[in-house]
Amino acid sequence: MIRFVAETGSTNADMLALAEQGAPEGSWLRAGRQTGGRGRMGRHWESPAGNLHSSTLVRVRASDPPAHTLALVAANAVHALIAPLCVGNARIKWPNDILVDGAKIAGILLERAGDAVIAGIGVNVTGHPEDLDRPVTSLKAQGAIETDAGALLERLAALFTHWLAVWRAQGLEPVRAHWLLNAHPRGTAMRVLQPNGEQVEGAFDTLDQQGMLILRLADGQSRAIHAGDIILN
Repeated sequence: MIRFVAETGSTNADMLALAEQGAPEGSWLRAGRQTGGRGRMGRHWESPAGNLHSSTLVRVRASDPPAHTLALVAANAVHALIAPLCVGNARIKWPNDILVDGAKIAGILLERAGDAVIAGIGVNVTGHPEDLDRPVTSLKAQGAIETDAGALLERLAALFTHWLAVWRAQGLEPVRAHWLLNAHPRGTAMRVLQPNGEQVEGAFDTLDQQGMLILRLADGQSRAIHAGDIILN
């Protein structure tokens, strides 16, 4: 079920409230515009009209893979939506972005309350910020013919349902394997800014069986990254 509102503060906040009221798994909320859109670590997310601002609800079960790996489910779905529409090369960037030729086009934000995991998904459809310190793009700028946010969300919901079913029935491994096929290649140089302020430099190696990023350091050692901002060099 997809519900639409013309304007709200945050679709994630609204979906969390709906989850507390008993909303079922598979519920989606799309806003024409957000006034308080958020990215990871509380960052502001530009949410102008025309772009896709949405959230969905998953009710995690005891038999499910780790809840945080729903980020891989969402990334696979968003990549599958975006990649065929762009003239550039769409890639997944750990932990929550989709890039086209290095420019951010979509972001994912997971939040949890009890058995409810909210996956917030924002896609730059008709426009993107011009004054950021990093490259960004939009589907329109990438030459996409389909730029109706409502129609795009219908397709995204179907793709998310597919990957959620794989995650539940087959476990994390096929989801992880597909993610790796469409992510930054092994050996990609990157710098990780960790929540404690530490910076770690190395090269992308893989994801481990829990969905953590494995960084290959200059001395050949491996380091598991549980959280942080990735800067591709």
